[in-house]
Amino acid sequence: MFRLLAALIVLSLSPFNAMAASCYKPQEAEAEQGIRIHSELMVIGLNCQHMATANGKNLYAAYREFTAKYGNLFGNYETVLMDYYRRNGQNPEVGINTLRTQFANKIANDSAQMRPDVFCSAFSPRIKQAAGMSHDDLRKWAATIYPSHPVSHPICAN
Repeated sequence: MFRLLAALIVLSLSPFNAMAASCYKPQEAEAEQGIRIHSELMVIGLNCQHMATANGKNLYAAYREFTAKYGNLFGNYETVLMDYYRRNGQNPEVGINTLRTQFANKIANDSAQMRPDVFCSAFSPRIKQAAGMSHDDLRKWAATIYPSHPVSHPICAN
C-alpha cells in the first residue's frame, strides 16, 4: 500500500516537474532577450547599411563592431539557452538556430511592411544606441521584458 501511495504522489507531481523545467529562469529570459536584440540589430544593419550610419560607419560595420565588443556576452547568452534546451530534451544547436531565425524573420517581416527609408529611419538608431551602451546597460536592456517583446516561455516562479 505504501509503494502504491508513493507512486501516486510521484505521478501527481510529474506535471509540475515538467512545467517547472519548461519555464525560464531569469537568466534564461535575459539570454533570450539578448539574442533577440542581437538578431534584430543584424537585420537592421544588413537592411540599412547603405542608407544610414552609426558613428561614421555603415550600419552593418557598426553592427559587426558591436558584436565583437560584446561577443563574450552573446556567447554566454547562447550557452545559457543551449543548456536550457538540453535540459528540456531539445537539440541545443537546433534550438538556438531556430530562435535566432524566428527573431530575424520577425524584424525582416516588419521591414517588408515598410518602405526601406521609413524602416531605416525608425530602426537604425538602435545600432548607434546599442554600440554606445556599457556591458551593464546592455544586460539591463536584455533583462527587461517588454510587453511588445515577450519571451517564449513563462518565467519560473522561484
